[in-house]
Amino acid sequence: MSIDTLKVRQVGIDTYHENVAYLNRECSVYRAEGFQALSKIQVSNDGSKLLAVLNVVDDNSIVLPGELGLSQQAFNYLKVKEGTLVTVNHAEPPKSMDAVRRKINGERLNQADFNDIAHDIVQTRYSKMEMAAFLVATGQNNLDRDEILYLTQAMLESGEKMDWHEPLVADKHCIGGIPGNRTSMLVVPIVAAHGMLMPKTSSRAITSPAGTADTMEVLANVNIEPSQMLDIVRQERGCLSWGGTAKLAPVDDLLISVERPLGIDSQGQMVASILSKKLAAGSTHLIIDIPVGPTAKVRHMRQALALRKLFEFVGDHLNIHLEVMITDGRQPIGKGIGPVLEARDVMQVLNNDPSAPADLRQKSLLLAGRIIEFDPDVRGGQGYAIARDILDSGRAYAKMHDIIKAQGESEIDLQLGELCYQVCAERDGVVISIDNFQMSKVARLAGAPMDKKAGVDLLKKLGDEVKKGEALYKIYAEFPADFNFSTSLAQQNSGYVIGEKEQILKPLVDF
Repeated sequence: MSIDTLKVRQVGIDTYHENVAYLNRECSVYRAEGFQALSKIQVSNDGSKLLAVLNVVDDNSIVLPGELGLSQQAFNYLKVKEGTLVTVNHAEPPKSMDAVRRKINGERLNQADFNDIAHDIVQTRYSKMEMAAFLVATGQNNLDRDEILYLTQAMLESGEKMDWHEPLVADKHCIGGIPGNRTSMLVVPIVAAHGMLMPKTSSRAITSPAGTADTMEVLANVNIEPSQMLDIVRQERGCLSWGGTAKLAPVDDLLISVERPLGIDSQGQMVASILSKKLAAGSTHLIIDIPVGPTAKVRHMRQALALRKLFEFVGDHLNIHLEVMITDGRQPIGKGIGPVLEARDVMQVLNNDPSAPADLRQKSLLLAGRIIEFDPDVRGGQGYAIARDILDSGRAYAKMHDIIKAQGESEIDLQLGELCYQVCAERDGVVISIDNFQMSKVARLAGAPMDKKAGVDLLKKLGDEVKKGEALYKIYAEFPADFNFSTSLAQQNSGYVIGEKEQILKPLVDF
C-alpha cells in the first residue's frame, strides 16, 4: 500500500446529511499533509470523489493508522467496498463562500451568487458550519423579494424536476407553526377521489412535533423513489410521500438538516423552500395556508398579508397558479400532537367517526374545496359541497386506503407510549388561550417526532368549560428521560390559560 493511500473503513455513525471522515492521529497521511480536525478533505477513488469534514481520532478501535474511516452518510455517498484504497487530499474551499461573506456584510446577492451557493451545497462542498453561516446571513429580513426569487430559482435548479404531462397538478402547503394541522392527509384523498392529480411531497418536521411525512409514515411507506411515485400517482391520482427521497430541490433538504437543530425558519428561506419543492414536484396550482394567531408563526394580519404578497410575487415570476388562504391559528388543529396521535385524528375524520375533531374536518374541507375549484369544470363556490360529499360518502376513506396500499402499508405499532401524564386545570373557568409554541415544545420533549408514539392528546379546546383538577391534556412518552423533561416543562407552564368566556380572542379570519 502506497504511503498516500488508505483503506476505507465504514464507521457506524449517523452524521445526518453530512459527510464525515475519520483519520487516526498516528496516520502517516495525516501527519505528512498537515490536516486539522474539522478541515475539509477530498477522498478519491477511480474518478469518484467525496468531500468530507475531517475528525481526528486517538482510538485504534475506531480507525487504524492505515485506514480512512467514513460515516454512514459518507460511505454510502462514495459507493465503494470496505478495504478499497483511496487517496486523501486537502479540499479546495468553496468559492461561493465569498458571496456568503458579502451577505454577512450586508451586501445584496444576485442570481449567479445564489446559483453558485446552491451548487456548492449540493456538491457537499459546504460543512454544516458554513451552511449555518449562510442561513444566519440570509435569515429574518436580510433577503429582499428579488433575492428570495433568486434563491427559489437556485434551489429549484439544484435537483430533479417531475413532469406529469397534465395541465393541472394540484398541491397545498401550510407554512407551519400550528400543532396537529394534518390537513394534507385529508385533502389529498378527497382531491384524488375527485379525479384531480395531487402528488403530495411533504417535509419532515423542522421545529414541529411532526411533519406530514412523519405522520403519514405511521400508516404507509413515505420513502418513495421517483419512478415508484410516478406509478402510484398514475394509478391513484395522488400520493403522500417524503420529498427528500425524490431528490427534489435537494439543497432544501441539506439546509433543513441545519435549520432543525438551530430552530431557524426565516421568512425568505421558508418561501424559497416551499415554492422550490412544489415547482420541482411539477405542481401547476397551489394553495398556501397561512394560519394567524398570537402564538402562531404569523401573529398579525399585516404580517400575513405581506407574506401573501411575497408568495404571490415569487409564484407569478415562476409561473405557478398560487392562492393564499389566511386561516385561524389561535390554537392547535385537531386533538393529537405527534405522529401516531395525528394519524388517529386523520383516520377518524376519514371514517366519519362522531368523535373525530370537527376543526380538522372543517379546515380540510375548506382547503380541499378551494383546490377542487381549480378544476375548470367546477363552478366557483361549489368546491366545498363536492369535497364534503366525497368525505361523507366514504370515497375519501377508500382512496386513502388505496394510496396506503400502493405506497406500502406501515408495520408501526399504533399503540401510544406507555408513560402517560395528565395536565390538569388549576381553577374553574373556560379555556381562553392555548399556546401553540408551548404545546409543540411539550410534545417534542416527549419524543415526537422521532418517537412516533410520543406526543400530546388535547382533551380541551378554546371555549371549553373546565373544573379545577379536570384534565386539559395527556402527555405520552416511550422513554423516562423524555417523559421527565416533558412533564417538567408542562408543570412550569401548561400552555393553557383559564378565564372567562368574554376574554377569548376573536379570530382574525373565518377559519
